[in-house]
Amino acid sequence: MTPVEEIPVPPPTRLPAFLYTRVGGLPRAFWVLWTGSFVNRLGTMVEPFLAFYLTGVRGLSVAATGLVLALFGLGSIVSQVVGGVLADRVGRRATLTGGMLATAAAMLALGYATTTPVLIALVFVLGLTIDVYRPASQALLADLIGPAERTRAFGLLFWAINLGFAVAMVLGGTLARAGFTWLFWVDAATSVVCGVLVWRAVPETRARRAEREPGGFADVLRDRVAVGSVLVVLCYGFVYLQAYSTLPLAMRHAGLPPSAYGFAMAVNGIGIVIVQPLIGAWLGRRDHSRVLAGGVAVVGAGFGLTAFASSAWAFAAVVLVWTLGEVLFASVSSAIIADLAPPHLRGRYSGLYGTAFSLASLLGPPAGGWLLGVASWSPWLVCALLCGTAAAGALALGPAVRRRRQALTS
Repeated sequence: MTPVEEIPVPPPTRLPAFLYTRVGGLPRAFWVLWTGSFVNRLGTMVEPFLAFYLTGVRGLSVAATGLVLALFGLGSIVSQVVGGVLADRVGRRATLTGGMLATAAAMLALGYATTTPVLIALVFVLGLTIDVYRPASQALLADLIGPAERTRAFGLLFWAINLGFAVAMVLGGTLARAGFTWLFWVDAATSVVCGVLVWRAVPETRARRAEREPGGFADVLRDRVAVGSVLVVLCYGFVYLQAYSTLPLAMRHAGLPPSAYGFAMAVNGIGIVIVQPLIGAWLGRRDHSRVLAGGVAVVGAGFGLTAFASSAWAFAAVVLVWTLGEVLFASVSSAIIADLAPPHLRGRYSGLYGTAFSLASLLGPPAGGWLLGVASWSPWLVCALLCGTAAAGALALGPAVRRRRQALTS
């Protein structure tokens, strides 16, 4: 089957113009992918509660848990690379479905592991499988949606993922009290539903073997614009992940209870759910590199202002600031990578993009904790400086990104 760049859909007659500009005109296959992604994130319960499971249920020490989670992170890096290669060589649909089924199997095996060595091995296996689907999902969306609508489509997918994850956090906490086994079963079940849904209702969009151009990861790494863009993403990921590691520690040092952190992070989820649908279509008409630079700069400002926060409301306010930057960043970053990637290498380009976040998850939390030990303000100063540098880098890459995008649309 030949690649599908854009599937025209006649405008609905009963959908108001306000809604049509935000959710209308996208192909049915996109909405299947959207639904599958929402269902999958709705069941994302093992990963955010894995540290609690390893320490509270399996009895590992905090130090041992950190090492095991590092193995999970290493597996995730490999997962992104493997997923990108498979998406280009085997196919988007097969890779996405296969990754989901493999993740479900790893989830259940981990949930019933009885010895520590097996447990540690299965955490690494889960890391190897859990992100295989991501490059395939991004490549599939880029195949289905033309350049003019990709920003809106990626933004809607980002919105669905965050909405599902917000619900999963609430349900996960409730189910964990009933027994952690429920988390593994729910996570596995939603992974299977997502994989089967895509397999049954989404066409394969990768070109036939005879029509594909040769290429590999070496070609991706030789693309200086793509590598530079991924370095911007790495800086952003390093800063953004402080919200899940250094921020709760800083709030505890400020004498605030865990409920204050939950309140502050709830602002993040609510902000995304409200803001993204309102500005997604507008962002699609703006220059992607400038939006990316602006988003990274706002994230840096938000994290930098954390140095001056001392109350729950103050922390919530700075979370709201960087949430606005997160929406800007997420709406265009994937679209930029998709625009830079040749069709036959979209999986690999998306895999490289994903490794930036996986690497940031390995480097960010320990670095943030160390900086917090140096001084209460030092991690936030570093975050602001990193984002300022990354924003400048995004602007410097802007002319090359625009030329590549114009070549696609001309």
